[in-house]
Amino acid sequence: MLLHGTSPTRGLYSRKAVAWEVHTEESGEYAAALIQRGFTAEQCWRQPLVLHSDNGAPMKSSTLLAKLYDNDNPYSESLFRTLKYCPQWPESGFADLDTARIWVRDFIAWYNHEHRHRRIRFVTPAQRHRGEDHALLTKRHVLYEAGKARNPARWSGGTRHWTPVGAVDLNPQRQDKKAT
Repeated sequence: MLLHGTSPTRGLYSRKAVAWEVHTEESGEYAAALIQRGFTAEQCWRQPLVLHSDNGAPMKSSTLLAKLYDNDNPYSESLFRTLKYCPQWPESGFADLDTARIWVRDFIAWYNHEHRHRRIRFVTPAQRHRGEDHALLTKRHVLYEAGKARNPARWSGGTRHWTPVGAVDLNPQRQDKKAT
Protein backbone atom coordinates (compact mmCIF):
# COMPACT_ATOMS: atom_id res chain seq x y z
CA MET A 1 0.00 0.00 0.00
CA LEU A 2 1.18 3.49 -0.77
CA LEU A 3 0.05 7.02 -0.04
CA HIS A 4 1.00 10.01 -2.17
CA GLY A 5 0.34 13.50 -0.97
CA THR A 6 0.12 17.14 -1.70
CA SER A 7 2.66 19.52 -0.34
CA PRO A 8 1.07 20.94 2.82
CA THR A 9 2.82 24.27 2.33
CA ARG A 10 2.14 24.60 -1.38
CA GLY A 11 -1.16 22.79 -1.99
CA LEU A 12 0.02 21.01 -5.13
CA TYR A 13 0.66 17.44 -6.04
CA SER A 14 4.34 16.56 -5.58
CA ARG A 15 4.44 12.84 -6.53
CA LYS A 16 6.24 12.13 -3.26
CA ALA A 17 5.27 8.84 -1.64
CA VAL A 18 4.49 10.04 1.89
CA ALA A 19 3.59 6.67 3.44
CA TRP A 20 3.90 3.03 2.46
CA GLU A 21 3.58 -0.47 3.91
CA VAL A 22 4.09 -4.05 2.81
CA HIS A 23 1.81 -6.79 4.18
CA THR A 24 1.11 -10.40 3.30
CA GLU A 25 -2.55 -9.65 2.61
CA GLU A 26 -4.71 -6.68 1.71
CA SER A 27 -6.80 -5.16 4.48
CA GLY A 28 -9.00 -2.13 4.92
CA GLU A 29 -7.72 -1.80 8.47
CA TYR A 30 -4.09 -1.68 7.26
CA ALA A 31 -5.07 0.89 4.65
CA ALA A 32 -6.88 3.08 7.18
CA ALA A 33 -3.90 2.97 9.56
CA LEU A 34 -1.56 3.87 6.68
CA ILE A 35 -3.71 6.86 5.78
CA GLN A 36 -3.73 8.05 9.38
CA ARG A 37 0.06 7.71 9.71
CA GLY A 38 0.67 9.54 6.43
CA PHE A 39 -1.78 12.28 7.36
CA THR A 40 -0.10 12.73 10.75
CA ALA A 41 3.45 12.60 9.37
CA GLU A 42 2.67 15.24 6.74
CA GLN A 43 0.82 17.47 9.23
CA CYS A 44 -1.88 18.32 6.72
CA TRP A 45 -4.54 19.00 9.33
CA ARG A 46 -6.36 21.70 7.38
CA GLN A 47 -5.58 20.39 3.90
CA PRO A 48 -7.87 18.18 1.83
CA LEU A 49 -6.54 14.63 1.72
CA VAL A 50 -6.31 12.94 -1.67
CA LEU A 51 -5.55 9.23 -1.78
CA HIS A 52 -3.99 7.58 -4.81
CA SER A 53 -4.28 3.81 -4.70
CA ASP A 54 -4.70 0.78 -6.88
CA ASN A 55 -8.49 0.70 -6.22
CA GLY A 56 -8.30 -2.78 -4.71
CA ALA A 57 -10.85 -4.11 -2.23
CA PRO A 58 -9.10 -2.67 0.85
CA MET A 59 -9.30 0.77 -0.69
CA LYS A 60 -13.07 0.37 -0.88
CA SER A 61 -13.59 -1.16 2.57
CA SER A 62 -15.98 0.46 5.00
CA THR A 63 -13.11 1.03 7.46
CA LEU A 64 -11.18 3.04 4.92
CA LEU A 65 -14.21 4.76 3.42
CA ALA A 66 -15.01 6.13 6.86
CA LYS A 67 -11.76 8.13 6.56
CA LEU A 68 -11.99 9.06 2.88
CA TYR A 69 -14.43 10.73 0.54
CA ASP A 70 -12.66 10.65 -2.82
CA ASN A 71 -10.22 8.17 -4.37
CA ASP A 72 -8.03 8.79 -7.46
CA ASN A 73 -5.21 6.60 -8.71
CA PRO A 74 -3.32 7.65 -11.88
CA TYR A 75 -0.09 8.69 -10.18
CA SER A 76 0.13 5.60 -8.00
CA GLU A 77 -0.29 3.49 -11.12
CA SER A 78 2.66 5.39 -12.61
CA LEU A 79 4.73 4.78 -9.49
CA PHE A 80 3.74 1.09 -9.41
CA ARG A 81 4.93 0.78 -13.01
CA THR A 82 8.25 2.42 -12.11
CA LEU A 83 8.56 -0.03 -9.22
CA LYS A 84 7.68 -3.13 -11.25
CA TYR A 85 10.09 -2.26 -14.07
CA CYS A 86 12.95 -1.28 -11.76
CA PRO A 87 16.06 -3.23 -12.86
CA GLN A 88 16.67 -4.20 -9.22
CA TRP A 89 13.22 -5.84 -8.87
CA PRO A 90 13.97 -9.45 -7.86
CA GLU A 91 12.88 -11.72 -10.71
CA SER A 92 12.28 -14.65 -8.37
CA GLY A 93 10.35 -12.60 -5.81
CA PHE A 94 11.23 -11.94 -2.21
CA ALA A 95 12.49 -14.55 0.24
CA ASP A 96 10.28 -13.26 3.05
CA LEU A 97 8.20 -10.30 4.24
CA ASP A 98 11.14 -8.52 5.87
CA THR A 99 13.17 -8.71 2.65
CA ALA A 100 10.23 -7.23 0.71
CA ARG A 101 9.84 -4.42 3.23
CA ILE A 102 13.55 -3.54 3.10
CA TRP A 103 13.51 -3.54 -0.70
CA VAL A 104 10.43 -1.29 -0.86
CA ARG A 105 11.87 1.03 1.81
CA ASP A 106 15.03 1.47 -0.27
CA PHE A 107 13.04 1.91 -3.49
CA ILE A 108 10.81 4.60 -1.95
CA ALA A 109 13.89 6.43 -0.60
CA TRP A 110 15.41 6.36 -4.10
CA TYR A 111 12.14 7.40 -5.76
CA ASN A 112 11.51 10.32 -3.39
CA HIS A 113 15.06 11.65 -3.03
CA GLU A 114 17.11 10.61 -6.09
CA HIS A 115 14.76 9.92 -9.01
CA ARG A 116 14.52 12.99 -11.26
CA HIS A 117 10.93 12.72 -12.46
CA ARG A 118 10.36 13.66 -16.09
CA ARG A 119 6.80 14.98 -15.56
CA ILE A 120 7.94 17.45 -12.89
CA ARG A 121 10.87 18.78 -14.96
CA PHE A 122 13.52 16.42 -13.62
CA VAL A 123 13.38 17.38 -9.96
CA THR A 124 12.83 14.75 -7.29
CA PRO A 125 9.39 14.32 -5.74
CA ALA A 126 10.88 15.35 -2.37
CA GLN A 127 12.33 18.56 -3.85
CA ARG A 128 8.95 19.45 -5.33
CA HIS A 129 7.18 18.51 -2.10
CA ARG A 130 9.45 20.86 -0.12
CA GLY A 131 8.91 23.67 -2.65
CA GLU A 132 12.51 23.65 -3.90
CA ASP A 133 11.58 23.04 -7.54
CA HIS A 134 11.14 26.71 -8.48
CA ALA A 135 14.64 27.72 -7.40
CA LEU A 136 16.23 24.61 -8.93
CA LEU A 137 14.46 25.09 -12.25
CA THR A 138 15.36 28.79 -12.35
CA LYS A 139 19.04 27.86 -11.87
CA ARG A 140 18.79 25.27 -14.65
CA HIS A 141 17.20 27.80 -16.99
CA VAL A 142 20.00 30.32 -16.32
CA LEU A 143 22.64 27.60 -16.80
CA TYR A 144 21.17 26.45 -20.13
CA GLU A 145 20.80 30.01 -21.42
CA ALA A 146 24.43 30.74 -20.50
CA GLY A 147 25.51 27.57 -22.30
CA LYS A 148 23.56 28.58 -25.37
CA ALA A 149 25.11 32.07 -25.30
CA ARG A 150 28.63 30.58 -25.07
CA ASN A 151 28.07 28.07 -27.87
CA PRO A 152 25.02 29.03 -29.99
CA ALA A 153 25.96 26.59 -32.78
CA ARG A 154 25.25 23.70 -30.44
CA TRP A 155 21.59 24.69 -30.17
CA SER A 156 19.21 24.34 -33.11
CA GLY A 157 16.35 25.96 -31.20
CA GLY A 158 15.41 26.95 -27.70
CA THR A 159 16.71 25.35 -24.57
CA ARG A 160 14.79 22.81 -22.53
CA HIS A 161 11.55 24.08 -20.97
CA TRP A 162 12.34 24.66 -17.26
CA THR A 163 9.15 26.41 -16.13
CA PRO A 164 7.91 24.72 -12.94
CA VAL A 165 4.90 22.46 -13.32
CA GLY A 166 1.81 23.97 -11.70
CA ALA A 167 -0.90 22.30 -9.69
CA VAL A 168 -2.06 18.98 -11.09
CA ASP A 169 -5.66 17.87 -11.52
CA LEU A 170 -5.87 14.11 -11.34
CA ASN A 171 -9.22 13.76 -13.08
CA PRO A 172 -10.00 17.09 -14.75
CA GLN A 173 -13.07 15.65 -16.48
CA ARG A 174 -14.50 14.68 -13.07
CA GLN A 175 -13.79 18.20 -11.75
CA ASP A 176 -15.60 19.70 -14.76
CA LYS A 177 -18.67 17.55 -14.07
CA LYS A 178 -18.71 18.60 -10.38
CA ALA A 179 -18.58 22.28 -11.38
CA THR A 180 -21.69 22.03 -13.59
